[in-house]
Amino acid sequence: MIKERIRIMKFYGYKKCSTVKRAKKWLQENNIGFEEIDLVDEPPTKEEIKKIYEVSGQDLKKFFNTSGVKYRELGLKDIVKTASEEELLDLLASDGKLIKRPLLVDHEKVLIGFKENEYKENLL
Repeated sequence: MIKERIRIMKFYGYKKCSTVKRAKKWLQENNIGFEEIDLVDEPPTKEEIKKIYEVSGQDLKKFFNTSGVKYRELGLKDIVKTASEEELLDLLASDGKLIKRPLLVDHEKVLIGFKENEYKENLL
């Protein structure tokens, strides 16, 4: 008998974000279970962000919510270009609103933002 591996996915989002709402609806419609975590109330720690980043294989700069008010208020556009990995991790850990959302994570996969075709390809 083959045992099906159970995926425990963490879904980092922000309740007021329309993209997060669309992604959450898609996951529910496709019967994909997840643990919902509010980026504002419970932002990931620097260590958690580093693990997520390492699993993702993505550029750390892709984790920034570049269209967010906080990103613009802090003038991060130019800072992010030259900052070290440690500085970028510190910034991301300092405020959950700086993290691009939604962020869907398990032990082997990370999806940044919501693109339906990317979700289909990686989750179905």
